[in-house]
Amino acid sequence: MHFTPNEIYHVYNRGNNKQLIFFNDNNYIFLLKKIRQKWKKYCEILCYCLMPNHFHFMLVPNEEACYNIELGDKLTHMQNFSRVIGKTLSSYTKAINIQNQTTGNLFQRKTQAKCLTDLNNKKEFTQQYLQSCFHYIHQNPLAANLVKNLKDWQYSSFQDYYGYRNGSLCNKKLAMELLSLSENDFKNEEIVSLDEKILTQIF
Repeated sequence: MHFTPNEIYHVYNRGNNKQLIFFNDNNYIFLLKKIRQKWKKYCEILCYCLMPNHFHFMLVPNEEACYNIELGDKLTHMQNFSRVIGKTLSSYTKAINIQNQTTGNLFQRKTQAKCLTDLNNKKEFTQQYLQSCFHYIHQNPLAANLVKNLKDWQYSSFQDYYGYRNGSLCNKKLAMELLSLSENDFKNEEIVSLDEKILTQIF
């Protein structure tokens, strides 16, 4: 992963062989607490969704996130935030292996980070693209038939935007500014039609 300050990214990963990565409610909460502790220093989180076998985040890294790590007198190619993401998931994997008495990799591959704002400065398309990704992330539980109503899925930021919960993991004000969203957009999100051509570029 390579990040550029103040760009918007879709960060995602899934379980090895599409296996579960969350096995009970405490697992979801445990990872979210780790992300709050470790990631918030390096980024503003705009939205997220944790699913039984994968996760999605839309976020904006800051300057410190993008500094390359120094080892001794050598400057490496790895950035601060990339290392923190890797260490967070490694720590989570260790905890799950202890819980389940298993070994090996929990996640399928290295976490992916897709830049959503590198679109040749086509502002109009960028806004549509960003909004599609935002809605796509929130709509995962509905698409997977885990709930009949998005506000019933606890492990995404939809409840915060909808007003059912006063969570502070996401910077909602920044998200509304960057994505040109309004409160009505959140209320109507379950019936938003997503452009398939745009969705293919989110990953």
